[in-house]
Amino acid sequence: MRKIMVLSMISLDGVMQAPGGPKEDTSGRFQYGGWTAPYGDEAYATAVKKELQPADYLLGRKTFKIWENYWPKHADFWPGINEGTKYVLSKTVKKSDWKKSIFLKGLADIKKLRNSNGSDIQVWGSSELIQLLLKNDLVDELCLKIHPLILGKGKKLFANGAVPAAFTLTESSVTSKGVILANYKRAGKVKTGKVGA
Repeated sequence: MRKIMVLSMISLDGVMQAPGGPKEDTSGRFQYGGWTAPYGDEAYATAVKKELQPADYLLGRKTFKIWENYWPKHADFWPGINEGTKYVLSKTVKKSDWKKSIFLKGLADIKKLRNSNGSDIQVWGSSELIQLLLKNDLVDELCLKIHPLILGKGKKLFANGAVPAAFTLTESSVTSKGVILANYKRAGKVKTGKVGA
């Protein structure tokens, strides 16, 4: 079975929309595109470089359309992005000129992909897809970069409907700019108890 790993840059209030630039995703009149830029440092760059190793990707349609127009021309920054297989969940888009792009129709296709042989699968961007995965307990790992700011509105990593789940912190550090780099691995069901007992 392949692991599904969600990699996301988020604000303290869970917003993940348009971290990379002002024009990346302005839907919903989002005004803060590029909000991660002031938080870069050497530790942040090292973490990103590690995440940009060759992989396979599971993407929502909107994220794929942004990537399809950008990454084929900027592979010098992300070595292997063009060689990695891009699995795209879409009901409307069925083909692309970007090599190694495979289109999935629904949840059953994602489950079949997860149960296949191969490398782990990274999910970038794709807020609606991530919420579908969380709702169906299909996220094996969360790799988060939690930035010290509140954005107030925008597409969020977590929304109502996620299956309650426990995670174990497997790796963490804090950059010089206050970004918490935290990796979590799925760890069964939520346990409850009485505080102070």
